Amino acid sequence: MQEFNIQPVNREMQAVIQQKIDNLNKPKGSLGRLEELAMQVCLIQQTMEPSTAHPCHLLLGGDHGIEREGVSVSPREVTWQQMINFTRGGGGVNMFCRQHDFKLRIVDVGVDYDLSNVSGIINRKIARGTKNFLYEPAMSEEEFDRAIAVGVDLVDACIAEGCRVLSIGEMGIANTSPSSIWMHLFGNIPLEECIGAGAGLDTPGIRHKYEVLSQAVEHYHHWSENQSQVAPLRYFGGYEMIAAIGAMLRAAEQHLIILVDGFIMTACAIAAIRLYPAAQDYMVFTHCGDESGHKRMLDIVDAKPLLSLGLRLGEGTGALCAFPIVDSAVRMMNEMNNFDNAKITKYF
Repeated sequence: MQEFNIQPVNREMQAVIQQKIDNLNKPKGSLGRLEELAMQVCLIQQTMEPSTAHPCHLLLGGDHGIEREGVSVSPREVTWQQMINFTRGGGGVNMFCRQHDFKLRIVDVGVDYDLSNVSGIINRKIARGTKNFLYEPAMSEEEFDRAIAVGVDLVDACIAEGCRVLSIGEMGIANTSPSSIWMHLFGNIPLEECIGAGAGLDTPGIRHKYEVLSQAVEHYHHWSENQSQVAPLRYFGGYEMIAAIGAMLRAAEQHLIILVDGFIMTACAIAAIRLYPAAQDYMVFTHCGDESGHKRMLDIVDAKPLLSLGLRLGEGTGALCAFPIVDSAVRMMNEMNNFDNAKITKYF
């Protein structure tokens, strides 16, 4: 895996940023979380005049070998069908990208279907789906490295366009399964408490999913002796998930604001943080979704999500919904007057 130079945000400016926030013509602290967000964004960008210019959204698609074990109510062909739907502007992700003026990149990292001739899809396919991690690692070391590189390259393309805000979404049937296992391994949480309905499993379906994933984890522990810290990532992850981790790490390295979406993307964020703890400084956790266990996953990294709307669509839609809040914090810093200029008595 390539190395990243991710440093904690430089906090030397913190006092002067706080002074600017406190001198805006409002009661001290009266804009609550917006003030906290403004501080975070200013520290990420090392400026008192932050920007949300040219926001970009990566929609990464990939299939999972574990889907063959019946752990999802949705069949794998839904992945490629939805990827094509996104190119026609018909998905939730399309609607929110249009609403908030995000540049959308739809990327095939590992879909089990030939999408190479579909206009509007970037072809970065590593393989037609991962291997079945019930029996073997989902991907090889070489495939893992390639997936990380896909994420890096995509972020570099966004940066070349002036991007200051990155959000990431996924499309991959059965990707709640590796996410649940990462939650179990990284948070030391009993596996049964990490497994939910995904796209709509009933109670027997959830039980079957638990039994399959439990066996997979047992096999992993037998396999993983003397393995590196990326072992659980490549053993269970999907190509779209590893690409997301690569994108997050590159975005942190380049001081972008990273909007973290729901259950799957939070699992990827936690994986990125385990590799490079300073990456968390650049992440805004946008919402607590309706997927079972998402709140507990957020608690692993003491994240305070901005929204709680019962979302569980994926695609990065929750991150896109939260963007206006981040933008409001930035506008507060850039557009709100202060007591002196407004000729208002500062009463505190």
